[in-house]
Parts: sequence; structure tokens; C-alpha cells
Amino acid sequence: MTKAFRTTSALVALIAATPALAQAPSPAELEALVRAQAAEIAALRTRLDRLEAQQAAPTTAPVVVAAQDSAAPAPVAADPVVAVTRPFAPQIVPPGPAERNVAQVEAANAAGVTTEWGAGLPVFHSADGVFTYKPRGRILTDISSTFGSGVDGRNITTTGMRALRLGVEGGVGTQFFYQFEADFSENEVDIVTAFIGWRDRIGAGLDYDVRAGHLFNDRSFEGSTGSDSTPFMERTVVATAIIPQRGFYGIGIMPRLFWKNGHASLTVTGDRVDGAQAVSDSRTALGRVHWNPVKSDRGVLHLGLWGFDESLNPLAGSLTRNTVIGGRFNGALRVSTGPLLGGTGTTGYGAELGGYVGPVWVMAEAGQRHARLDAGRPDFTSQAWSLSGGWFVTGDLPPYNPRLGSFGQPSVLRPIFDGGPGAIELTARYENLDFTDIATGGRGWAATIGANWYLNSFTRLQLNAIHWNTETPTGPAAGSDDGQTVSARIGVTF
Repeated sequence: MTKAFRTTSALVALIAATPALAQAPSPAELEALVRAQAAEIAALRTRLDRLEAQQAAPTTAPVVVAAQDSAAPAPVAADPVVAVTRPFAPQIVPPGPAERNVAQVEAANAAGVTTEWGAGLPVFHSADGVFTYKPRGRILTDISSTFGSGVDGRNITTTGMRALRLGVEGGVGTQFFYQFEADFSENEVDIVTAFIGWRDRIGAGLDYDVRAGHLFNDRSFEGSTGSDSTPFMERTVVATAIIPQRGFYGIGIMPRLFWKNGHASLTVTGDRVDGAQAVSDSRTALGRVHWNPVKSDRGVLHLGLWGFDESLNPLAGSLTRNTVIGGRFNGALRVSTGPLLGGTGTTGYGAELGGYVGPVWVMAEAGQRHARLDAGRPDFTSQAWSLSGGWFVTGDLPPYNPRLGSFGQPSVLRPIFDGGPGAIELTARYENLDFTDIATGGRGWAATIGANWYLNSFTRLQLNAIHWNTETPTGPAAGSDDGQTVSARIGVTF
């Protein structure tokens, strides 16, 4: 009750007494009347003070209750990103809808969010949690300069788009998922990943998925790593030379089995996306298994084996290969088999050994490919091996994905957009490729040092300095040649 209300009440009482004053009472009566009015006003003020006290009590009580409530706040709902990534290594970004297992899909749906932020673009959920959708893509822009070669045509500077991809991925319910992605880097539309899939659990710690469509190879460590996640600007010669003739993609089916410390896959495909249906496709069967016998929060030991067998159709008899050795964007700098016709099929296999401890990682790969030739000629054998390593000087863990046995996008501890330094990685690699099992085949090796600066989990800058050597039996670069290539890249993945 306010002071203004008190004054108003007193005035009302005085106004009520005004008729009595108008009768011109004697001085004694007037004195008695004033005393009576004063007593009435005092009594009224007392009653008003009592009412104020009664009203103040319930007003104070909620404040006390609120203070008690604030001391014990309600539990905060789990972060959906944390819920999704918990089964994964903490140093990689959350998997997209097409790469999650059943438990991760259930956790994301239970979080009750319609927009889930992980890395790059968001994952959208329908209000009922049935439908999931995510735009995806990557932009990798390179510049490369070669110098020091004894062949003038190799000393060139070029630019190029290593990848310019747009696509979508998503799911319906817990088990069904899909992904589609096209690449525009060569000024034409190239369908890369395009599949539908089904996933489920078999038992505790054991689940599977099956994909059908245009599929990316699961073959070798860096051969199974996306172009936006490789620690160097180009994959090793094991990944680029010990490969089916159809390349990294083919249309077919791929079942995969996952357990706590590894995975296994089997892929059966025909040719990659094309418009040739006049003859049968070539057929490729490919398998890979990886195992982590040692696995902790700060370290992993990686073992891997893989192999493939390819039967070529009669019109696909060319087995000629020209493999990158000093950077992708120098078409004059390659290790070549020379013309190799009359192939009937290929068989390849390889092994992986590596891992990481804290911020330091190392990976060794080796592989061999046998090309089967017609007319009774012996197989042509290609051999390649590599040894790579890296160190995150900022203390971040290497972005190793224990579910797939490959590298992924890192979850940067202190992104520059949050005031941190980002993640800085120093790398080194030696690789060797040998095609000399045939008279026209060459050989080559390359030593690379590099630096990667991850501004955040989806933006990075790369710099590679390569010293290379080639031995070529024929052509404009015949003989031994060496030189240097410096390449740089800015990449964004979303």
C-alpha cells in the first residue's frame, strides 16, 4: 500500500465529516470532533499498515522459493552433437546422416532438435524426427609450380580446382539413408557418390550397413580417405597406382560390418557412371578389413589389409597408367607404364600399418598390382609403397576415424573464429613407385614436407614442397630427371 493511498483515505474521511462542520458547532464541539476524526484516521492508518504486512508475506515467499530453485537448476538436455559423436573419436567432426550407425541416429532423434550444428552446414530434422537432411559439398582450390627439371616442359605453374562438389545426404527413419554428390571441377558434371543404404544392429557392439549405387572405393588407408581429408594435397602412390582400372568409383553394392575395434567391407561393382551399354561392364570385387588392436583416448594402433580382382570387358583392354608423382596439376610430370594394350584383368592387394600417440601419427602402406595380358604374355606387376607422418604442434589429436580406418575432418580444439590459433600440423612423406616390370615402364620417388593450418573443422590451408625423381625409358622426358614442386591449397568442406 503506497503513501498516496494513505493520504487519499484520510481525505475521504475528512470529506465525510464536512456536513457536520457546516452546522457551525461550538468551539468545544469542534474540538471534540477534530479529536474524534484524528482518532479515526489513526485507526485507519493502523488497519492499512496491517493490510500491507499481510500482503507483503505472500509476496516474499515466492522470492525465497525462487532462490531455492536457482540453487538446484533443472538438468540441461544433452548436446545433440555430443550425443552423436560419443561413439566416435572426439577429434573428428560429427558424422553426417549417411555415415551414422543406428545408435547415433537414435541419439540424434532423441535430442529433439530440428537443426543440429556440427561442421559446415547444419543437419535438419523434421518435427517428428523421421526425416533427416543435410546439404554437403567441398571446394578445393590449388596452385602448383614446378622448377628445376631438366625437361623444360615440366617447369610450369598451373592452377586448378581439385574438387568443386555439391550434394545432399539424409535419412528416413532409423535405418534408411542416402547420399548424392556431383563434381564440377572440370567444367562438366561428374557424378561421384550416389547411393541409397540400409543400416541396422546385429547385437551389442556389432552393426552393419549395405549401400547400393555409385560407390567410392574402400581400398588402402589414403585411398579410403576423402580428398578433403588427406594430410597431403595428393594421395600416396599406393592409393593412386595400385587401383582397379575403372578408378575410385563403380556402380554396385557394398555391405560393411562394424565392431568395436574395426570394420570389414566387400564391394562388387561394374563400371563407373557412363553412357556405354553396348557391351558388358567390367566387373570388380574388392574387400578391405582394418583392426585397432590398441585403442585408447590418446592413441591407436592401425592394421589393415585389402585386395581386389577385376575382369575387363573386351573393349576395355588398355591398362596404360600415368601416375602423379610431383603434384596433380602438372600433366607433364608423371610416372608412366607406356602404352599397355591387350589387358584382360587386374589383381591388386596391399597392407597398412600405423597409428598415433597424442598429436603424432605415422602410416606405412605398400601394395602390388598384377595386370593380366592376352596372347600368353606374362602378368605386368606394379609396386608402390609410402611412409608418412605428421605432428600437430597445437596439441590436437590426428583426425583418425576408428570406425572406417581412415582420416576424417578434424574437430579443432581452438578455432581461430573463437580466438584460438586453429590446428597446425607439420607433415612429411616418402613414396616410391615402380613400373619397370615392363620395358616401357618408368619409376619414380618423391619426398614431401608440408604444413596444414586448420582454421576450424571445415576450413584449412595446405602447403606442400616436393622433391621428386623420375626415370623414364622413352619419350621427351627419357632418362633420369628430378626437380621440385611447390603447391598450395585452400579448402572448405561443408
